[in-house]
Amino acid sequence: MENIEELAARVINLFREKGLSLALAESCTGGMIAETVTCVAGASDIFFGSAVTYVNTAKEHILGVSRGTLDKHGAVSSECAAEMARGARCIYGADVAMSVTGIAGPGGGSKDKPVGTVWFGLSSEYGTETFSRVFDGDRASVRRQTVEEVLRRLVAFAESE
Repeated sequence: MENIEELAARVINLFREKGLSLALAESCTGGMIAETVTCVAGASDIFFGSAVTYVNTAKEHILGVSRGTLDKHGAVSSECAAEMARGARCIYGADVAMSVTGIAGPGGGSKDKPVGTVWFGLSSEYGTETFSRVFDGDRASVRRQTVEEVLRRLVAFAESE
């Protein structure tokens, strides 16, 4: 099984081979995905940037997430993840953007959205899709698993191109 650094290198290499560019929108990871990607030499060939929008006002003002979405569905939702991914793709002008928004813990969870719940968005020329995962572990573990899931999804996307 590949470690996170190897996955990041695969993302960079596959995106370069396919002529794709990447942008990110991060909430619960606080920039960890961008940090992981930029540890790979040559990341600047494909990586345009990451918007770290930890609070709702940043999601609104930077990424264009609507107040209605946040009020109706909350920040940890499919709808918010989709708007975050579309916003990142738009502001960076990238071919592909991924977003993450979740509850890393230890507090903040609920019956409907327990600690470890993360919503992901992936936006490309084909549209925007979302999916969720509920990770086990402490705050650091949830965040690491989130980074790994993003990298795995980006590898799968690029391999399907």
